[in-house]
Amino acid sequence: MKIFRGLQHPDRAPACAVTIGNFDGVHRGHQAMLGLLRAEAAQRDLPTCVLTFEPHPRDYFAQKLNKPDLAPARVGTLRDKLSQLAICGVDQTVVLPFNDALAGQSPQAFIQNVLVQGLGAQYILVGDDFRFGSQRAGDYAMLDAAGQAQGFDVARMNSYEVHGERVSSTTVRAALAAGDMPQAAKLLGHPYTISGHVVHGRKLGRQLAESKAGAADGFRTLNLRFDHWKPAASGIFAVLVHGLDAQPLRGVANLGVRPSLDPNDVNGGRVLLETHCLDWPTHLGGEGAYGKIIRVELLHKLHDELKYDSLDALTAGIAKDCDDACAFFASIPASSYTETRRQTTRDRI
Repeated sequence: MKIFRGLQHPDRAPACAVTIGNFDGVHRGHQAMLGLLRAEAAQRDLPTCVLTFEPHPRDYFAQKLNKPDLAPARVGTLRDKLSQLAICGVDQTVVLPFNDALAGQSPQAFIQNVLVQGLGAQYILVGDDFRFGSQRAGDYAMLDAAGQAQGFDVARMNSYEVHGERVSSTTVRAALAAGDMPQAAKLLGHPYTISGHVVHGRKLGRQLAESKAGAADGFRTLNLRFDHWKPAASGIFAVLVHGLDAQPLRGVANLGVRPSLDPNDVNGGRVLLETHCLDWPTHLGGEGAYGKIIRVELLHKLHDELKYDSLDALTAGIAKDCDDACAFFASIPASSYTETRRQTTRDRI
């Protein structure tokens, strides 16, 4: 999949079949829409294109109005969104900066400047609740009328439901906020996942080594930064780590702000996913994971983040979390996590 930031790129296809949205989480509803887009594009001999935005428009307005509560919890990172779009067979994705200029465009200007001149859209597929342009004044009827006047096709897709429940980024956020990881996986079509480059942290795991009897390495952690300040999930989880060994590694992870630590630590108070592998691959040595891209599947929530009063208390808490994660993995068939997981293709026909 080709990725373009902005509209001005000579390598971008001059004409395309396009769908538009934030695609936070790329859930099963998104996957079904992308499957329909691919089918319609194939009939027209066009490449598929996703037009998405960064930051999320609601993040933009939350900052502009100084109302942080308006910002939605973020299901996935931009990296994970792009990765999932590629898995769904999208040919190209255009990431458009959501800024004052874009927010102020009238619906007519958006159609002409972005869709027609910018993307060369010949087929446009939108959801049944699609709105666009300044003050969200544009709707499907306006887009369809423009298509009839200017010669491009417009279609809309009804809501996608699982067991009578509409699948949306909102329902995924609700499942993650409740710590219901099986429900989130059902809505996403795969386990909830965060990926990224392993970065250096505070090295606190090494300080805990002395408190962990019989272990020279303490609680070594793999640190991934979650760029958004408001992740949809938070807490302590039993996880699987992909990308370090031939098979996924069992682990326990903390997603959040680490309340037991100084907020002015090396990570600047940013949200981190810190994962401790229960069985560390010896071939990596002590430093072999840094810079690698890993994928962490959050399978089961153990509890919310806790604040510990001392390193000894933190060590004991982490040790219990490791025991509880081991108990979780013992309760499920080993084949369910030793085999490489693949995203469901049911909704990508």
